[in-house]
Amino acid sequence: MNSNIKRAVSLAKLKSKISSTLLIHGGRVIDPENGINDIADVLIVDGKIAAVGNVVNFETHDEIDATGKIVTPGLIDMHVHFREPGQEAKEDFESGSMAAAAGGFTTVATMPNTSPVVDTAALVRAMKKRAEDIDIINIEIIGALTKGQKGLELAEVGDMIEAGAVAFSDDGHFDSNARVFLNALDYLHSFNKVIICHEEESTLCEGGVMNEGPRSALLGLKGRPTVAEDIAVARDILLAEYSGGRVHIAHISSANSVEYVRQAKKRGVKVTAEVTPQHLTMTDDLVDPSDASTKINPPLRGQKDVVACLEGLIDGTIDMIVTDHSPHAPEEKDREYIFAPSGFPGLETSLGVLLTDLYHTGKVDLVTLISKMTTKPAKIFGLNGGSLTIGKNADVTIIDPNLEWTVDDKEFYTRGSHSPFIGRKLKGRAIGTIVKGYLIETNQTRVSLVHCD
Repeated sequence: MNSNIKRAVSLAKLKSKISSTLLIHGGRVIDPENGINDIADVLIVDGKIAAVGNVVNFETHDEIDATGKIVTPGLIDMHVHFREPGQEAKEDFESGSMAAAAGGFTTVATMPNTSPVVDTAALVRAMKKRAEDIDIINIEIIGALTKGQKGLELAEVGDMIEAGAVAFSDDGHFDSNARVFLNALDYLHSFNKVIICHEEESTLCEGGVMNEGPRSALLGLKGRPTVAEDIAVARDILLAEYSGGRVHIAHISSANSVEYVRQAKKRGVKVTAEVTPQHLTMTDDLVDPSDASTKINPPLRGQKDVVACLEGLIDGTIDMIVTDHSPHAPEEKDREYIFAPSGFPGLETSLGVLLTDLYHTGKVDLVTLISKMTTKPAKIFGLNGGSLTIGKNADVTIIDPNLEWTVDDKEFYTRGSHSPFIGRKLKGRAIGTIVKGYLIETNQTRVSLVHCD
């Protein structure tokens, strides 16, 4: 455990020194839920949002000067892989939580494709207890939809809901058995819970390592075609429409799939979708067989797919942005492209990439970006967060939109070091992450607490 994680795990000592009243002064507050986009103060009392506006006449407090900065609800990422239980060499709740805090995230949801798979109430409870013991950020637990994620029979989803599972997914696997999937939709409908769908028809992707197209042909690498995603998305939309259940399309990447979701929403189907920064900003032209950092699942697509995802984000077809934070041990990624596992860590680079490539280029406005990373995921998954509403937990992110920095894996908290963004110069970064009223100190923290009497 590195020294920064030790410092985070010892937060109880830091908390005892912090006043119960914290004022974040003079920042541009963006709270899409409450329609706020203005210079304002945010007052936090006993870990809750107490006031937003021109705050005066308050008692002894700690203060953060946010002049020239952006103050938002704490960022939320509903798709991360923290690798517990059983794969801690890749990541664990401590390193993952610190990576999240460094990236400005106050709440994340972990996927269940671990070892063993999180497919029982006992494991959900164990993971929630583990998160409480770490006590750095808020960690939600996603349970497996089927036993062992094998797609053959439902896991004990009812018991997992009672234990605190926030949603269900066989992420990493497409549930090819339509009858089992329909049974899941019918059963979870009464609980108003969401199924997060990994959409790739597996028989069309077997052996594929990148997007199927001119680039894969040039490189001589077997491809994963967009039609594999399209078929899966279309099927799950139809089953959701038939059953009245809720489906959420994970890491959407195909232009046709975006259009299927758009049309389904117009018909009233209960479908939502997420997209990653990499599928909004990168294409398969960047695939280099000598560098496995670009190997992800679904793969980087063509330019028309990137444009379609961006359009879907802007017009509301795509509801949220997630990182699909997928760290691997260095020795796993330091292999030939065809043998390396898919995925790379994204929590510490996500915001910077989005601000640099989308906001500063004028492609997406700041309010839209913040909404897709706060309000929207909170609403869809029923979280107690995503806004600065009075009385809610004081989860807050402070952003310097103009801070220029270079991505350096030596500064990462995550255990995964293979990222296609290493060495990139970015503009914009989270400089302060506050969870339940307490500032989480990381090596990216650029704000200071000042005690005022």
